[in-house]
Amino acid sequence: MTTSILRRALLPAAVVATFALAACGSGDPLAESSEPAAGGGASDAADAPAGTVVVGGANFTEMQIMTAMYAALLEDAGYTVETVASDSREIYGDALISGEIDVVPEYAATMAEYLNREVNGPEAEVVATNDAQSTVEAMRPLAEELGLVVLEPAAASSQNGYAILESVATENDITTLSDFAAFQPEIVLAATEECPTRPFCEPGLEETYGFDVTEVLPLGFGSPQAKQAVIAGEADMALVGTTDATLADDGLVLLEDDQSLQLADNLVPVANAGAAEDQTLVETLNSLAPVLETEDLAELNRRVDADRELPEDVARSFLEEEGLLGG
Repeated sequence: MTTSILRRALLPAAVVATFALAACGSGDPLAESSEPAAGGGASDAADAPAGTVVVGGANFTEMQIMTAMYAALLEDAGYTVETVASDSREIYGDALISGEIDVVPEYAATMAEYLNREVNGPEAEVVATNDAQSTVEAMRPLAEELGLVVLEPAAASSQNGYAILESVATENDITTLSDFAAFQPEIVLAATEECPTRPFCEPGLEETYGFDVTEVLPLGFGSPQAKQAVIAGEADMALVGTTDATLADDGLVLLEDDQSLQLADNLVPVANAGAAEDQTLVETLNSLAPVLETEDLAELNRRVDADRELPEDVARSFLEEEGLLGG
């Protein structure tokens, strides 16, 4: 773990342009940091009980909450924490591998396949399964090859999901992705920029369900823009999270993944191997695994997206309720 003063200088220009750096604590966890965080990194580790940790991840509600949870746990353990966020796994993944980021909250199956493609190429056979532990075990040697360590997965799982207008679903008795593919095989999909190459997004929808995705609108994962595109008729379906608690409020409904396209996307910390040498850091982050459930994620998402609470506030309140802070 290097010091926060060096972090920004070392980030490649493309990464600096995409990341939002923040000092954790009070305030928006994605806001710009006005001062470099104090405290040491690797050079100070022998003299300090804890150094600076950079927590990275994706820039959408659930990951903002998870990033804030990691930050609060680590701060409570005595670390100085910075957070960075990006719209692309490829960007923060590279920074994690290089050591510019120390740890990220990830989804087990999705990260396993990202690492699989990084190590074995784009045509690598899928290693993720519907079982969280077997998926994590499959991804650990892949992570090791790239200088990463996979920590303990939580019971909480948040798969990719696909939502359509509730009115369309109701009028046409559509409850599953298979139903919708039979009703309307050619679709415009509101999703992430990377969707055309992600096995559980456009390729999976076409191969597993027989959709013909004629266009992907790069509007993000479960974003208001992606949902609005469906509401406005600009897209037929949107990529969302299965823990999105605001779909009904937007007049949308989640379709059942009846052919099990999505695999075990349990929440799991993935750390740079250098950072993972710190057993206190590892134990601190692993403490979340036994208590975080899927319904917790859905409720925390609802509080941010519907009640407009801040991600760091809902993260801290959950950790306090579970007795993970101040111990």
